[in-house]
Order: sequence, then structure tokens, then C-alpha cells
Amino acid sequence: MALKNILAYAYETYLQNIKYILLFSLSFVIAFIIPVFASFPTYNDAGAIFIRTASVYSNFNLLDIAVIVISTLFSLLFLSFAVVAITTIIKHKRTSTRITKEIIGGLEAYTGRVFAVVLIFTFALMAVDVLSYPTHYSGLLTAIIGLALTPFLIYAPYSIVIDENRVGRSIKASARFFFKRFDYFLIWLLTAIILLSIVDFVSIAVSGTMASRYLVLVVDSLFILPFLVVLQAEMYMRRFAMLKR
Repeated sequence: MALKNILAYAYETYLQNIKYILLFSLSFVIAFIIPVFASFPTYNDAGAIFIRTASVYSNFNLLDIAVIVISTLFSLLFLSFAVVAITTIIKHKRTSTRITKEIIGGLEAYTGRVFAVVLIFTFALMAVDVLSYPTHYSGLLTAIIGLALTPFLIYAPYSIVIDENRVGRSIKASARFFFKRFDYFLIWLLTAIILLSIVDFVSIAVSGTMASRYLVLVVDSLFILPFLVVLQAEMYMRRFAMLKR
């Protein structure tokens, strides 16, 4: 399938379901805002919130740990729900089926599974980052581990919602699809870089203030990230020949 067709159809699907996607995208906004108001060290970059590992390590106490863990859990929960809800919309749009009350009720189970996947990934990275901090190679080691784990995470949420797989099978399915259609991942990554960079550049050109950085976070959460979810869901569903255009 040509790059143009994949992006065009993802964009068309996004626009056709924009009302519902925007509604569920509010969960993305909440997910990224929680760390900001949780009073632990963060910084805003590329439309996302990151923890300052050095600050966490130097102020290591039970209260800091509790705040970070609880905030992270709630943030990941809202993030998982948004991905599940948007993917469910795309799944039923592509299969021309109605979203019933039973399906809406099933969002809880899907969200729980996706939450488990992202939780494993997040805490694996946090553990590597904090434990390797004294070596002064924490940034490099975390990046390497993150890249190594990416194939197992990137399509797992879509396997859970679209294929209705459990956590273990979704992780395996994600890795298989990642290596089988590595070109799709490159297309998605390039699209993400371009879109995030455009929003970031416009923000810097217009204002460049701290307030604009958080405006970028909201814009990315409401428009860019949801489109990237739609694009990944569309790519994952291309495995089914009957769903191709």
C-alpha cells in the first residue's frame, strides 16, 4: 500500500470521527497534565512530559517515590484509555459495525490490558534510568533499552483492541508486526517528527514563552497524538486484505 494512500485514509478516518476522537483525546491532555501538577521534577519537550532523573535521585525519599508512582499510574491510565477508545472507534469504522453498549462496556477490559503493557514499559525504563544514574550513562542505557523494547510495545495496544489479545499475546504480535512491516513504523515515526516539529516551530515563532510550551502540549494531545493513534491503528489493520483500499 502506497504511503500516500495510508496517510490519506488515516486523515479521512480522523476527520470523519473528529467529534468522538476529540472527546476521548481529553484523556491525553489529563494524562500529560497530571505530572505537571503533581509537584515532582518534570520538563516539557516535543509535546510530552518527562521526569528529571537527576532530581529524583538526589531527592530520594518515600514521599517523592509515592508522588511519582501514584501520578505515573494515573497518567498511564488516562493515556491507555484514550488509545483504547480511539482505536475502538477506528476498528468499528473500518469493519462497518456499530459501537454497542456491550462494546463500550468492554473498554474497561481493554484499558486494563493496555495499561499493563505501558506500565511494564514505563517502569522498566524508570528502573534502568534511576539504577544506572551513578554510572553517568543513564541516558544512553535508557535510550538503548527503550529502543530494544519498542517493537514489543508499539503495536501491542492495537493487538489488544483489534485482535482482542491478552497482554502476552499482544506483546508477541506487536514484535512480529513491527519487524514484518518495519516500513510502516518508519512512516509513522517520520510523520510524528514532522507534525510535532511543525507545532513546536509555530509555538516558538509566535511566542517562545513557558505558557506556549504547555499550549503546545494541549494542541499535541488534542490533535497530533490522536491522529498518530489513528494512523497506527490503520496500519495495523492493513494486515487484513479485505480492509485494504
